[in-house]
Amino acid sequence: MKKSVYLPAILCSALIAMGCSESNKPEQPQAPAQTQNELTKPVVYQVFTRLFGNTNTSNMSWGTKEQNGVGKFADFNDAALKGIKELGTTHVWYTGVLHHALVGDYTDYGISQDDPDVVKGRAGSPYAIKDYYDVNPDLAVNVTQRMDEFSALIERTHNHGMKVIIDIVPNHVARNYQSLGKPKGVKDFGAQDDTTKAYDKNNNFYYVPGQSFQVPTSPEYKVLGGNEHPLADGFFNETPAKWTGNGARAAKPDINDWYETVKVNYGVKPDGSYDFVQLPSEYKNKDYRAHYAFWQDKELPNSWYKFRDIVLFWLDKGVDGFRYDMAEMVPVEFWSFLNSSIKMQKSDAFLLAEVYNPLMYRAYIHQGKMDYLYDKVGFYDTLKAIMQGKQAANTIFAAQSQVTDIEAHMLHFLENHDEQRIASPDFAGNAAWGKPAMVVSNLMSRAPTLLYFGQDVGEDGSENAGFGTATRTSIFDYIGVPAHQAWMNNGKFDGANLTKEQSALRDYYKAIMSLNSLPVVVGGEMTELSVTGSERVVGFMRKLGQQTLYVLSNFSKQPQTITVNLSKAQLAALSEHTQLHDLLEQHSTEITSGSQGATFTLTLDVFSSAVLTNKANNE
Repeated sequence: MKKSVYLPAILCSALIAMGCSESNKPEQPQAPAQTQNELTKPVVYQVFTRLFGNTNTSNMSWGTKEQNGVGKFADFNDAALKGIKELGTTHVWYTGVLHHALVGDYTDYGISQDDPDVVKGRAGSPYAIKDYYDVNPDLAVNVTQRMDEFSALIERTHNHGMKVIIDIVPNHVARNYQSLGKPKGVKDFGAQDDTTKAYDKNNNFYYVPGQSFQVPTSPEYKVLGGNEHPLADGFFNETPAKWTGNGARAAKPDINDWYETVKVNYGVKPDGSYDFVQLPSEYKNKDYRAHYAFWQDKELPNSWYKFRDIVLFWLDKGVDGFRYDMAEMVPVEFWSFLNSSIKMQKSDAFLLAEVYNPLMYRAYIHQGKMDYLYDKVGFYDTLKAIMQGKQAANTIFAAQSQVTDIEAHMLHFLENHDEQRIASPDFAGNAAWGKPAMVVSNLMSRAPTLLYFGQDVGEDGSENAGFGTATRTSIFDYIGVPAHQAWMNNGKFDGANLTKEQSALRDYYKAIMSLNSLPVVVGGEMTELSVTGSERVVGFMRKLGQQTLYVLSNFSKQPQTITVNLSKAQLAALSEHTQLHDLLEQHSTEITSGSQGATFTLTLDVFSSAVLTNKANNE
């Protein structure tokens, strides 16, 4: 397998525009974190922390941590972090770090037991936070030293040249929120609420006065799969009832609601109107310093300050950034306040938001001061349809065109904890489909890339974990992740137990991600190539200065022979050179010039891609 072994000497200071140095000047455009002054695209490696180091292969449905095992912070040893770094990783997103509700007994450590009637799975949802100032006790070898163990993991990650991201879940908290780790003077969420009111600006929650919470029921669902537990009695004491995390207002939410959580109040009245000053429209053109200054003399809802204090606490612990869960369910103005506060303390903090409404993308980037948003509704959904044979390969260009002006802020991914594994039958059924898809996803634009642990070795998510459903690696249960465990090899992280196919797939991912140091990949402009001979092949060109890449990927189960027709403008990028060489696989081809342009012909094997360049530009 051919890999890139050269890096062109091209000045890159103009790759990404920097923010203005004065708060009253507009950003043209806002520069995402971690691309400033760095000659690489950000690569986020998402790891489900409790699953990563688990070597137990029992995989009993609804199994306890004693039966099925659980990973620890300490499992991320030097070999593990070296293996993560090999994928081009710049940031590790440690999912499930904060102390969330779970079915386990830590009362010996002063931690209250959580009621399984309001916990999903045994291990619990990482998005039902019980204590924002503490870490999950499941992840510690020594529970009393759990915060120190996480601090040591932060230090190890930094020592391997990577930065640390953790989740912040602003829209909701666990029903049994109780902070043991909060600093002196900090009050728990809801501790000062006037519970006689459905809404008050400074209440942290919304209430259903006069009614008590009722546990949702369903004939298809049994708590803990029907296994006994002393607290699994269909009752949870909450009076008055609070609104549920997804906004459901009934005292008894539906079984499909986010019933394990309660919604946080940001000063949005029940009728949807705002109980806080709105950000003037011109602030979309101002930098974070101006945003920070704007909020300093404003009277804001109490929840805003609570979350500001939380994120600054974790920055002080050495965390480098945050992934915000369901950010679009929280007002844009709050993000302006929070993110500008973060940037004032750590200007290069990495801020990634889960936003699915394309109409709101630019507001969350420009007014909300987000660095990156998920590009799911558009790029991911289209690429998945191409992989499944439901759309022609060139339909990806229409999806990409919708975000051309903000492409450097749109994070690309093929898997994450919410999505099906590529190898699962409901997605593609074969991990090899990830090869052309990763080439397109990673190389098509200036967008950063996210990789999910196990993706590079073909994990299929087929385990019957309990609450979690097959095709997605469960985020609610104690479970082992088989393909990942083969790479892990009982803590050696050397891939010794991988099959030949799994090992080759990981090498291919490494080769793709190694191209991120090329300036043309970091900042080059993209144009569509005219491809004839197959609608299952997609082709595009990336160009920056004298450096040019021609990328072609085959989304067919059969070899495809195609002809690429270059315009005069595209041909001009080649100068006098006519031979193209592949930086990824073993392809080469000759340009045939004509009066109207030029062509070249290429045969791509099943799931094969070519990343072609003229050697003179890249040697």
